[in-house]
Amino acid sequence: MAILTVRNVPDDVHRALRTRAARHGRSTEAEVREILAAAVKPSDRVQLGDALAALGRKIGLSDEDVAVFERVRDKTPAKPLGLD
Repeated sequence: MAILTVRNVPDDVHRALRTRAARHGRSTEAEVREILAAAVKPSDRVQLGDALAALGRKIGLSDEDVAVFERVRDKTPAKPLGLD
């Protein structure tokens, strides 16, 4: 995990962070991690699995169609990559 140092945080911002952390029952450091994660990883982002499921529903893919894919899928284990 990376380490991030933030310098020159204004006193009033630091006090507000400590207060907010206390309200949420966590350390100031944990609160800052939560704030950063929420800022850069919004919860409304599209998840790949959700997008694929929506696409399957949109084109009318049924359970029977998926079963056909499973039956015809090559289940032979992949051969290791040779570096010869």
